[in-house]
Amino acid sequence: MKHIYCISGFGADERVFKYLDFGENEFHFIPWKIPEKKETIQAYAGRMREDILHPTPVLMGLSFGGMMCVEIAKIITPEKIILLSSIETIHEMPLSMRIAGKLHINKLLPIRPYSFLAPIENYNLGVETKEEKELIKDYRKNINLKYNSWAVEQILQWKNVWKPPNRIHIHGGKDHIFPIKYINADYIIQDGGHLLPMNRANKVNKILEEILN
Repeated sequence: MKHIYCISGFGADERVFKYLDFGENEFHFIPWKIPEKKETIQAYAGRMREDILHPTPVLMGLSFGGMMCVEIAKIITPEKIILLSSIETIHEMPLSMRIAGKLHINKLLPIRPYSFLAPIENYNLGVETKEEKELIKDYRKNINLKYNSWAVEQILQWKNVWKPPNRIHIHGGKDHIFPIKYINADYIIQDGGHLLPMNRANKVNKILEEILN
């Protein structure tokens, strides 16, 4: 039996993984924490690592959670890293994000969950069902603003070029957040968007069965 530690996407929780089937393996969720003042992503990864209680676990991260898994893998040696709708290095980050990071757009115009932007955000996330729409709405409503500002800054300023060994990348061919043209994926779900664990869970589960067995 493997111990699979999962980190959700930006401001999300374990509900994004509820349709995934890990077989006989044990699922563990690592929740996001409120960042400390001027905390680096490396220091934050160190705090998240404290929630991992088993040696050589499997790390799985969705979107920003995948980036965090890469940072944790610099501290411990996981058996595998499974990236879902995420990026491995700065070279997979879309040009628009890299430019925004260089210009510090988030400092000039604080990025917050504005309700009038919800339709655009839902489109970029690949929201397809009423359940997904309500879930994302709940995340927007309840996200901690301190975490929100910190996370946006860490994403835009991420400069990682290290490629962790034993990483497996699953990505959607229609991902609008991290477009597939920038991604070096091992598995491409051609009709999938950013919310693969939710609306393409059946296809992700087939891949997980192959990976974990």
